[in-house]
Amino acid sequence: MEMHAYCEDYLERARQILGDMMDFAVNTCEMNPDDYFTKFLVTGIAEQFGRGNPRYVSGITGCELVREVMEKSGFPLDYEEDEMYLDKSPEYWSGWALCYYQWFSGHSFSKIHQAVPMEKILHMYPTLHEADIIKFVSVMDEKMKSFYPETNLKRIRMMVGLSQSELAELSGVSLRQIQLFEQRQRDINKTQVTNVLRLAGALGCRMEELVER
Repeated sequence: MEMHAYCEDYLERARQILGDMMDFAVNTCEMNPDDYFTKFLVTGIAEQFGRGNPRYVSGITGCELVREVMEKSGFPLDYEEDEMYLDKSPEYWSGWALCYYQWFSGHSFSKIHQAVPMEKILHMYPTLHEADIIKFVSVMDEKMKSFYPETNLKRIRMMVGLSQSELAELSGVSLRQIQLFEQRQRDINKTQVTNVLRLAGALGCRMEELVER
Protein backbone atom coordinates (compact mmCIF):
# COMPACT_ATOMS: atom_id res chain seq x y z
CA MET A 1 0.00 0.00 0.00
CA GLU A 2 1.81 3.10 -1.26
CA MET A 3 0.30 6.44 -0.35
CA HIS A 4 1.53 9.91 -1.17
CA ALA A 5 0.47 13.30 0.10
CA TYR A 6 -1.04 14.46 -3.23
CA CYS A 7 -1.17 13.72 -6.96
CA GLU A 8 2.25 13.26 -8.58
CA ASP A 9 1.22 15.60 -11.40
CA TYR A 10 1.84 18.53 -9.02
CA LEU A 11 5.15 17.29 -7.65
CA GLU A 12 7.77 18.88 -9.91
CA ARG A 13 6.13 22.29 -9.75
CA ALA A 14 5.72 21.97 -5.98
CA ARG A 15 9.42 21.14 -5.56
CA GLN A 16 10.42 24.19 -7.57
CA ILE A 17 8.12 26.43 -5.50
CA LEU A 18 9.45 25.17 -2.17
CA GLY A 19 13.03 25.43 -3.41
CA ASP A 20 12.50 29.01 -4.60
CA MET A 21 10.74 29.80 -1.33
CA MET A 22 13.72 28.77 0.78
CA ASP A 23 16.20 30.47 -1.54
CA PHE A 24 14.29 33.76 -1.54
CA ALA A 25 13.64 33.73 2.22
CA VAL A 26 17.26 33.04 3.17
CA ASN A 27 19.38 34.59 0.42
CA THR A 28 17.31 37.60 -0.65
CA CYS A 29 15.36 38.38 2.53
CA GLU A 30 18.25 37.29 4.80
CA MET A 31 16.12 35.22 7.17
CA ASN A 32 17.34 32.33 9.30
CA PRO A 33 16.18 29.09 7.61
CA ASP A 34 14.51 27.62 10.69
CA ASP A 35 13.02 30.92 11.86
CA TYR A 36 11.39 31.33 8.47
CA PHE A 37 10.27 27.70 8.24
CA THR A 38 8.64 27.97 11.66
CA LYS A 39 6.54 30.84 10.31
CA PHE A 40 5.66 28.68 7.31
CA LEU A 41 4.36 26.10 9.78
CA VAL A 42 2.48 28.30 12.25
CA THR A 43 0.54 30.18 9.56
CA GLY A 44 -1.04 26.90 8.45
CA ILE A 45 0.29 27.34 4.92
CA ALA A 46 2.66 24.39 5.33
CA GLU A 47 -0.27 22.11 6.14
CA GLN A 48 -2.16 23.32 3.05
CA PHE A 49 0.95 22.81 0.92
CA GLY A 50 1.50 19.35 2.36
CA ARG A 51 -2.05 18.33 1.51
CA GLY A 52 -1.65 19.47 -2.08
CA ASN A 53 -3.74 22.64 -2.10
CA PRO A 54 -3.37 23.66 -5.78
CA ARG A 55 -2.85 27.31 -4.87
CA TYR A 56 0.36 26.47 -3.03
CA VAL A 57 1.76 23.52 -4.99
CA SER A 58 1.19 24.97 -8.46
CA GLY A 59 -0.52 28.37 -8.47
CA ILE A 60 1.99 30.62 -6.75
CA THR A 61 5.72 31.40 -7.03
CA GLY A 62 8.21 30.76 -4.26
CA CYS A 63 8.67 34.51 -3.78
CA GLU A 64 4.91 35.06 -3.53
CA LEU A 65 4.73 32.24 -1.01
CA VAL A 66 7.33 33.92 1.20
CA ARG A 67 5.40 37.18 1.06
CA GLU A 68 2.17 35.43 2.05
CA VAL A 69 3.83 33.59 4.93
CA MET A 70 5.33 36.81 6.28
CA GLU A 71 2.07 38.74 5.85
CA LYS A 72 0.05 36.08 7.69
CA SER A 73 2.61 35.82 10.48
CA GLY A 74 2.47 39.58 11.09
CA PHE A 75 5.84 40.50 9.58
CA PRO A 76 5.06 41.84 6.10
CA LEU A 77 8.11 42.27 3.93
CA ASP A 78 9.43 45.61 2.83
CA TYR A 79 9.78 45.57 -0.92
CA GLU A 80 12.30 43.00 -2.09
CA GLU A 81 12.73 42.36 -5.79
CA ASP A 82 11.78 38.79 -6.73
CA GLU A 83 15.17 37.30 -7.51
CA MET A 84 15.71 33.75 -8.68
CA TYR A 85 19.05 32.51 -9.96
CA LEU A 86 20.00 29.92 -12.56
CA ASP A 87 22.62 28.49 -10.21
CA LYS A 88 20.59 26.69 -7.54
CA SER A 89 21.72 27.37 -3.98
CA PRO A 90 21.93 24.93 -1.06
CA GLU A 91 18.81 26.63 0.28
CA TYR A 92 16.98 25.91 -2.97
CA TRP A 93 18.06 22.27 -2.76
CA SER A 94 16.88 22.00 0.85
CA GLY A 95 13.34 23.06 -0.08
CA TRP A 96 13.34 21.04 -3.31
CA ALA A 97 14.47 17.85 -1.55
CA LEU A 98 12.24 18.35 1.49
CA CYS A 99 9.21 18.78 -0.76
CA TYR A 100 9.89 15.39 -2.34
CA TYR A 101 10.33 13.72 1.03
CA GLN A 102 7.11 15.16 2.41
CA TRP A 103 5.21 14.02 -0.69
CA PHE A 104 6.82 10.59 -0.70
CA SER A 105 6.44 9.89 3.03
CA GLY A 106 3.11 11.56 3.73
CA HIS A 107 4.52 12.98 6.98
CA SER A 108 3.46 16.52 7.78
CA PHE A 109 6.02 19.28 7.42
CA SER A 110 5.59 19.91 11.14
CA LYS A 111 6.48 16.34 12.08
CA ILE A 112 9.49 16.36 9.76
CA HIS A 113 10.71 19.72 11.04
CA GLN A 114 10.65 18.56 14.66
CA ALA A 115 12.95 15.67 13.82
CA VAL A 116 15.09 17.28 11.11
CA PRO A 117 15.18 21.11 11.15
CA MET A 118 16.13 23.00 8.01
CA GLU A 119 19.68 23.62 9.22
CA LYS A 120 20.24 19.86 9.41
CA ILE A 121 18.89 19.43 5.89
CA LEU A 122 21.24 22.17 4.70
CA HIS A 123 24.14 20.27 6.28
CA MET A 124 23.29 17.31 4.03
CA TYR A 125 23.81 19.39 0.89
CA PRO A 126 27.56 18.74 0.34
CA THR A 127 27.15 14.95 0.38
CA LEU A 128 23.65 14.46 -1.04
CA HIS A 129 22.86 17.21 -3.55
CA GLU A 130 24.28 15.23 -6.47
CA ALA A 131 22.91 11.89 -5.29
CA ASP A 132 19.63 10.32 -6.40
CA ILE A 133 16.74 11.75 -4.38
CA ILE A 134 16.00 8.27 -3.01
CA LYS A 135 19.30 8.46 -1.11
CA PHE A 136 18.00 11.61 0.59
CA VAL A 137 14.75 9.76 1.38
CA SER A 138 16.73 6.93 2.96
CA VAL A 139 18.77 9.30 5.13
CA MET A 140 15.64 11.17 6.21
CA ASP A 141 13.85 7.92 7.05
CA GLU A 142 16.67 6.93 9.37
CA LYS A 143 16.62 10.30 11.10
CA MET A 144 12.83 10.12 11.49
CA LYS A 145 12.97 6.61 12.95
CA SER A 146 15.67 7.70 15.38
CA PHE A 147 13.61 10.69 16.53
CA TYR A 148 10.30 8.78 16.56
CA PRO A 149 11.24 5.23 17.69
CA GLU A 150 7.61 4.21 18.19
CA THR A 151 5.35 3.29 15.28
CA ASN A 152 3.05 5.99 13.98
CA LEU A 153 0.09 3.94 15.16
CA LYS A 154 1.34 3.75 18.75
CA ARG A 155 2.44 7.38 18.84
CA ILE A 156 -0.92 8.67 17.60
CA ARG A 157 -2.90 6.25 19.77
CA MET A 158 -1.08 7.42 22.89
CA MET A 159 -1.43 11.05 21.89
CA VAL A 160 -5.20 10.56 21.53
CA GLY A 161 -5.31 8.78 24.89
CA LEU A 162 -6.69 5.41 23.85
CA SER A 163 -5.59 2.00 25.08
CA GLN A 164 -5.04 -0.77 22.55
CA SER A 165 -8.28 -2.41 23.68
CA GLU A 166 -10.24 0.83 23.31
CA LEU A 167 -8.82 1.37 19.83
CA ALA A 168 -9.75 -2.19 18.87
CA GLU A 169 -13.32 -1.65 20.05
CA LEU A 170 -13.67 1.71 18.28
CA SER A 171 -12.08 0.64 15.01
CA GLY A 172 -13.22 -2.96 14.66
CA VAL A 173 -9.60 -4.02 14.07
CA SER A 174 -8.63 -6.88 16.36
CA LEU A 175 -6.57 -6.22 19.46
CA ARG A 176 -3.98 -8.77 18.32
CA GLN A 177 -3.60 -7.01 14.97
CA ILE A 178 -3.02 -3.68 16.71
CA GLN A 179 -0.44 -5.26 19.02
CA LEU A 180 1.43 -6.79 16.09
CA PHE A 181 1.43 -3.48 14.20
CA GLU A 182 2.81 -1.61 17.20
CA GLN A 183 5.48 -4.25 17.87
CA ARG A 184 6.50 -4.11 14.17
CA GLN A 185 5.82 -7.85 13.91
CA ARG A 186 3.27 -7.14 11.19
CA ASP A 187 3.72 -4.44 8.55
CA ILE A 188 0.85 -1.94 8.62
CA ASN A 189 1.82 -0.89 5.09
CA LYS A 190 0.87 -4.35 3.82
CA THR A 191 -2.43 -4.78 5.61
CA GLN A 192 -5.80 -4.25 3.96
CA VAL A 193 -6.60 -0.62 3.23
CA THR A 194 -9.89 -1.04 5.11
CA ASN A 195 -7.96 -1.77 8.33
CA VAL A 196 -5.92 1.41 8.00
CA LEU A 197 -9.07 3.36 7.17
CA ARG A 198 -10.82 2.05 10.28
CA LEU A 199 -7.85 2.83 12.52
CA ALA A 200 -7.50 6.33 11.07
CA GLY A 201 -11.21 6.98 11.58
CA ALA A 202 -11.05 5.89 15.22
CA LEU A 203 -7.94 8.01 15.85
CA GLY A 204 -9.14 11.07 13.95
CA CYS A 205 -6.11 11.18 11.67
CA ARG A 206 -5.37 10.67 7.98
CA MET A 207 -4.54 7.21 6.68
CA GLU A 208 -1.13 8.28 5.45
CA GLU A 209 -0.18 9.34 8.98
CA LEU A 210 -0.29 5.68 10.05
CA VAL A 211 1.88 4.37 7.22
CA GLU A 212 5.49 3.55 8.10
CA ARG A 213 8.44 4.42 5.90
